Amino acid sequence: MLVAIVLVALVFDFTNGAHDSANAIATVVSTKVLPPRVAVLMAAALNLLGAFLGTEVAQTVGGGIVAPEVVTGCTILVMAALLGAIAWNVLTWLLGIPSSSSHALVGGLIGSAIAYRGWDTPNFPSIFQKVIVPLLLSPVAGFVMGYLLMVLLSWIFVKSHPHTVNTVFKKLQILSAGFMATSHGLNDAQKTMGVITLALVIFKIQPDVTIPFWVKLSCALAMGLGTATGGWKIIKTMGHRIFKLEPVHGFAAETAASAVIVGASLIGAPVSTTHVISTAVIGVGSAKRLSAVRWKVAVNLAIAWILTIPASATLAALSFRALELAGLK
Repeated sequence: MLVAIVLVALVFDFTNGAHDSANAIATVVSTKVLPPRVAVLMAAALNLLGAFLGTEVAQTVGGGIVAPEVVTGCTILVMAALLGAIAWNVLTWLLGIPSSSSHALVGGLIGSAIAYRGWDTPNFPSIFQKVIVPLLLSPVAGFVMGYLLMVLLSWIFVKSHPHTVNTVFKKLQILSAGFMATSHGLNDAQKTMGVITLALVIFKIQPDVTIPFWVKLSCALAMGLGTATGGWKIIKTMGHRIFKLEPVHGFAAETAASAVIVGASLIGAPVSTTHVISTAVIGVGSAKRLSAVRWKVAVNLAIAWILTIPASATLAALSFRALELAGLK
């Protein structure tokens, strides 16, 4: 069962990379700064790098959603959580909806923990502090930073010729896309590291949620491979349907989002890169004019975000019961 959990966790990490690769490269592709294949390979390499740059988020996921000592011995809890998260990831991927893989995983852990021992099992104070508060604040921060950075750039380049601005930001956007890909690896790959390490503690392989090197390496590789497959439906949504992007807009959105994600990673908050880049794009579009943003699409994205944790929790709880019926414990 432990081997199966590790393999399924790596599949989740792969789907996370494929699902969320759009976060890093949608803008650079939609503005035609880089060809899609080149952008995907760059994102994959930098996702791999980012995965090695910290463990704060992994510690939160491994020990802050459910206390390991409470669920030790329940060998199917992590498997059910992963199955619920993967099911939601696949569904939203097929529909082209940029929902949060991060919160799908958190929801999966909450749902399977409740199915195991009831509503007292999840560590709700930690979930509120480390998940819910960042869930609410990070999209707002992405919007505000995207808006302010776009206003600042508009002031700086107000007298510049549009061709000059495009030329400058076509080059700068490669850097901002790289920054975005690295920050995505830093935050998102750590979540699967935390889940695998939690499983190691539950199976009494190790005493605490210290992240082993082989876990870091395998999760980094899985996410990099997933990113290399791309996520073209979601790229279309992120790059075209919310707001028609030009290179300067892509640079502002990616830079603003990356700054928020890195800040969250440093304090161990598993935020959604999807939430942050989406609202940064909306903020950048709003700085131009409010009517430039396709608000109906933005509302649909918000509904998907709100549904992610309860939906994945429900799917995980159902998975837990299914595994119990199969005779597993």
